[in-house]
Amino acid sequence: MELDDIDWSLLAALQQDAAQPNQALAERVHVSPPTALRRVRRLREAELITAQVALLDEDRIAAAQGHGLTAIAEVSLDRQGAQHLDAFERRAVADDAVRQCYRVAPGPDFVLIVRMADMPGYQLLAERLFTQDANVRNVRVFFATRRAKFDTRIPLRDS
Repeated sequence: MELDDIDWSLLAALQQDAAQPNQALAERVHVSPPTALRRVRRLREAELITAQVALLDEDRIAAAQGHGLTAIAEVSLDRQGAQHLDAFERRAVADDAVRQCYRVAPGPDFVLIVRMADMPGYQLLAERLFTQDANVRNVRVFFATRRAKFDTRIPLRDS
């Protein structure tokens, strides 16, 4: 699918605020409302837009619930064959506490961003993912004390 300047502008505008009315979106990218609607529909059909969600502020939710713990875990495996990497990845992404999972190189095999209610919740996660897997060689965990930036936008070409 070929994208033109209007498509890129629509994608950029939707990353900023996907809840804006079509009229406001059309004005923002300088097209008519029917054009904006048709273009956005086409971008969805091409699966360039996969979902529209509400992003919750984890820190405010944690404060309202009275708890919340974020950790970044570096995981190294003993055996790095494709089947071993795939097996650990499947287990990690299936766990609700794992918010993001990256295969990385060089260094550890995986970096996980995990979120749980509290330290006992982290202990349960560690048992599920790290200690019960005989192939996990080393885990380094960093507990977040403050999040200075969080952005879900994908950098796009100038739009």
